[in-house]
Amino acid sequence: MAVQEYKCPCCAGAIEFNSQIQKMKCPYCDTEFEMEALLAYDEDLSTDGNDQLDWNPEASEWQEGETAGLRVYSCQSCGGEIVGDETMAATKCPYCDNPVVMTGQFRGDLKPDYIIPFKVDKNAAVKGLKDHLVGKKFLPKVFKDENHLDEVKGIYVPFWLFDADAEGGVRYKCTRTHTHHEGNYRITETEYFSVYREGQIGFDKIPVDGSSKMPDDLMESVGPFKFGDAVPFQTAYLAGYLADKYDVRADDSVSRANVRAKESIDEAFRNTVSGYTSVNKEGDNLRLRNAKAKYALYPVWVLHTSWNGQHYLFGMNGQTGKFVGNLPCDKSLYWKSFFIASGIAAAAIYAVAWFFLR
Repeated sequence: MAVQEYKCPCCAGAIEFNSQIQKMKCPYCDTEFEMEALLAYDEDLSTDGNDQLDWNPEASEWQEGETAGLRVYSCQSCGGEIVGDETMAATKCPYCDNPVVMTGQFRGDLKPDYIIPFKVDKNAAVKGLKDHLVGKKFLPKVFKDENHLDEVKGIYVPFWLFDADAEGGVRYKCTRTHTHHEGNYRITETEYFSVYREGQIGFDKIPVDGSSKMPDDLMESVGPFKFGDAVPFQTAYLAGYLADKYDVRADDSVSRANVRAKESIDEAFRNTVSGYTSVNKEGDNLRLRNAKAKYALYPVWVLHTSWNGQHYLFGMNGQTGKFVGNLPCDKSLYWKSFFIASGIAAAAIYAVAWFFLR
């Protein structure tokens, strides 16, 4: 016959029923529990990790004739595939800056449901690069003059957008600490609480980049995009631009969507837990309803520059104009500033110490 063993929420020791007080009691920390509270706690524990996170991709198929004017271009260096119209001349890969070759008419794959058209033009992207160099304290002084702009391309990046209604709960182990003095002693008392929050929350258009070629840090930095500007997809929006073919399917993107959904739920519930000295998450569970995924194209200007034998990749949000990208660092200038700052800090500490110890 199986015996149910209960763990103390405070110290994790095995607790037992005390016949004298008619309650459950921990023999290690002497904490007492009402039976009803302990049963509710045990029920919460049994649901930990019982996540139900199933998404249903709903992207549509291409109709006959819709891809007639589209061509596929393949990079022989990084293997990336991009889509352009039939009038596009020879170009370079927007990811590694190597030449790409046309491999044939575009066929197959899912048709995007939405597209956010470009709102800022190529000139704005070039200006964005110039503005990005302003005020960078440790940027090599010659970089502005010698940095060469090799390529500027407008590209639609594939995104999976996840919608769902979620319900679930999160359990926290909380403490409340009180300190008082008795004679020459300072007494600290700590109370332990098991706090449970549950509720419902709706997720709308959780974005996950569907391209493995586009650096994730670049795409996460260039966002967010405002979905309010999205329109139903039409091939006409691709004229004059490139479009990346997704190579990460919706089914392979759900793990990132799940992480973002759980982080949002954790944050929402955590904001309701207050009045405690410490709050630590112990467990959670999440269930999705009406979960589905849509396919969209988001606009990004990609800029390639070269300097001192190195290539640098920059990105501009083609909707909002937000500009991002890593820059070289003048290490000698950095360390010079570091030592100056360290010297000033050391002098300040010495002055304060001298003032109090004299």
